[in-house]
Amino acid sequence: MNKLLGCAAALAALICTAAFAGPLPEAKPAEVGFSQDGLARMDDFFAREIAAKRVPGAVVAIAREGRLVHFKAYGQLDPAKGTPMPLDAVFALASMTKPMTAVAGLTLMEQGRLPLQAKLADYYPAFADMKVGVVQADGSLKLDAQTRPILIHDLYRHTSGLMYGGRPDSTSPVAKAYPGGITPAIEGDTAAFIERITKLPLAHQPGTVFEYGFSIDVLGAVVEKLSEQRLGEYLAKNVWQPLGMKDASFAPSEAQRARLARPFANNPLNGKPQTIRLLDTPQKSDCGGACAFATIGDYVRFGQMLLNGGELEGKRVLGPKTVHHMISNHLGPEIQNNVGKVEPHRAGFSFGLGVAVRTQEGLSAVPGNPGEFTWNGAYGTQFFCDPKEKLVVVVGTAAPGDLRKYYREQVQDIVYGAMVR
Repeated sequence: MNKLLGCAAALAALICTAAFAGPLPEAKPAEVGFSQDGLARMDDFFAREIAAKRVPGAVVAIAREGRLVHFKAYGQLDPAKGTPMPLDAVFALASMTKPMTAVAGLTLMEQGRLPLQAKLADYYPAFADMKVGVVQADGSLKLDAQTRPILIHDLYRHTSGLMYGGRPDSTSPVAKAYPGGITPAIEGDTAAFIERITKLPLAHQPGTVFEYGFSIDVLGAVVEKLSEQRLGEYLAKNVWQPLGMKDASFAPSEAQRARLARPFANNPLNGKPQTIRLLDTPQKSDCGGACAFATIGDYVRFGQMLLNGGELEGKRVLGPKTVHHMISNHLGPEIQNNVGKVEPHRAGFSFGLGVAVRTQEGLSAVPGNPGEFTWNGAYGTQFFCDPKEKLVVVVGTAAPGDLRKYYREQVQDIVYGAMVR
């Protein structure tokens, strides 16, 4: 296996190198337009953060023009045990599961089995009877009929009216009715999830508002219905295995569990207990919105496949025109775009099919170009691809608190600051 050859302390952070076959070919920084000194700022940044005990550790992969220019592990895999972070650490991806589920759905679209304009109720009829919850002046909830059905298209772009519960920023009686993101997957199978979710009110009329929530979990259930397989089985055959994503899974093996990245027991910002529930609570369903695991090396191969137009090393997962459609803006002027409200650095972004898409110069807190596509995970993972720069960046941390948003912004600043052409 991947035997650690050595780990040296750098300002209290462990920056480890391993006898590890890289997930992509390697390049020297200057060969692909990076400054070596600029990339060293990533080492310095995580050294400071780890020394301050704000994050246990991280794995960072940066690839440009199809070659890895930076692939390093920092700090600790498990702060309770003091285990060094290996390059093949396995991370709970949370919502970085969503782009992979979207790709699974798009493979079925390419087979002529799952068109975007298909009605969701054609696969799960109970969705046809869901009502839209309209909050009245007195705080009561009026239930209106759907003005048009939920479409498969709505699931990809979060315009179904489904939402997440458990949000501290929402006092809406609709939000209070919804479970938290991973709760249904832990408590029941796919059938139980569908039964539970279809008894709740929709937050908006279908096709009118971007509302982040369970839409892609439902898309995963549609993939299961059509393929007659669990989502993980379908992804393994059609995405993970062709791309050589060796550790991607919904159910890590015992060997993989020994490589799970774990957070601090307490949130470093407020001292309150924190956990990543999926690390020790087996899920009962393969939830397409939040429940997959993978290494950063696995995910950089997934991102490179998308940047290549659906192909990697001779293995084609999607056609290039399908990928182009996936990473285009799907929130027209008739749809309320709330993407910038999900994360503080998403101003200037819209949404495609399973990924956020940068549509404008400026506005965002982080550098980048129109056409960038991205999504992140609530436990501290991050990925973005910039087609103009031929750039893929994937980061793994076990930081389930608000610090994860800070790391997303700082990492993107450092990456673009290190580019010299």
